[in-house]
Amino acid sequence: MIKVAISTLGCKVNQYESAGILDKLDKNIFVPVPFHTKADCYIINTCTVTGRTDYQSRQIIRRAIRINPDALIIVTGCYAQVAPEDIARIPGVTLIAGTAEKENIPQIIEQLVKGEPQCLVTDIFQTGKFSTLSPLKFPGHTRAFLKIQDGCNSFCSYCIIPYARGRSKSLPEREVFHKIETLARTGYREMVLTGIHLGVYGEDLVPPSNLFNILDCVEKNKSVERLRLSSIEITEITDNMIRLMKNSSTLCRHLHIPLQSGDDGILTAMKRNYDSVYFKNRIKEISRALPHIAIGIDVMVGFPGEGEEAFNNTLTLVEELPIAYVHVFPYSERPGTAAIELPGKVNASVKKRRSEILRNLGKIKRKTFAKRFIGQKLAVLIEDKKDKETGSIKGFSDNYLCVVIRNGNSSLVNHIVNVIPDDSHEGKLYGRIRNND
Repeated sequence: MIKVAISTLGCKVNQYESAGILDKLDKNIFVPVPFHTKADCYIINTCTVTGRTDYQSRQIIRRAIRINPDALIIVTGCYAQVAPEDIARIPGVTLIAGTAEKENIPQIIEQLVKGEPQCLVTDIFQTGKFSTLSPLKFPGHTRAFLKIQDGCNSFCSYCIIPYARGRSKSLPEREVFHKIETLARTGYREMVLTGIHLGVYGEDLVPPSNLFNILDCVEKNKSVERLRLSSIEITEITDNMIRLMKNSSTLCRHLHIPLQSGDDGILTAMKRNYDSVYFKNRIKEISRALPHIAIGIDVMVGFPGEGEEAFNNTLTLVEELPIAYVHVFPYSERPGTAAIELPGKVNASVKKRRSEILRNLGKIKRKTFAKRFIGQKLAVLIEDKKDKETGSIKGFSDNYLCVVIRNGNSSLVNHIVNVIPDDSHEGKLYGRIRNND
């Protein structure tokens, strides 16, 4: 048996594709092993959203080479697509596979003869085919992921992802529904629909479709117990979608929405297609329609030209928004993007200070949101990982609250139970199971 280890950086789409690679490996030839152990083949599925993730990808590649210098080292993912020459300079890399070549890695491994390093990276903009990677198992995850969209046509000025993933492409509706039903039969109670630009799902199909059609059909057919959305743009959350979520027994009341900046000048320079007033008003409309919804946002600090006034505009907007949590990212220069030519570079120490201010505000938001649900019944999907502090089982509610359960045991993993929280700490809830009534 050939031992294979895989390490994944970045988004849920990458996690989905890594699971797909493992799923396609011939089980009679390959056996998955933890990445920190000695393996015959290491696969590193990289991310390139920031300079930091580029650095982390190179670190992990070198770590694998140190563990077993004789192993096959296969590097794929977004960093491999946009900067294969950087990876090729690392001694010991056997193969570099671009985004389009990722789905062929299982076959490539079987055929690969150790020799000179190879680089298989084609022009991503010439690839219109949706990846065939389609895993049925997600090791380490109680919920399943389903990629229904890939690529992006937006070309925000700071973002390298369109160059790593290509133009937007969608999985046909019938295949989406088939995969949902298959994953449900496999035993998954919750699925997360993922994509690089999820909100434009279906625009490229003939005839065109949209995300609402998928959600509406899943709700009507009750294809799965819980369906969650990954990140979606504010301009793509329709009134129909909110009405459906309000009346649904299937759709999770949870939205993760990129803000990036609360300053209109910065938003324009980023080439975002909304302003701060629109964003604020829309978030408040969604919150009024769905009072229990968890809304998370992404915020970028230190974009070129972001002075103290622009940062304070972002800080003020985030303070006003009825949100549950904040993900904060310092701006990172990406060669090949429009923003790299912009004046007004922000010092690293200033980025760090601003990031810390926003992260502290995010902690307050998370704690405040969690406390609202003390004493309220929550339906919680039990995870297979226990709470580190208490050793108790834990899970997530449909509105993305982490709930630690005092009176449960491991037999409840992958079951949805009703819990009444009686305490909260650092944004985490604690409670006991209440019998269904």
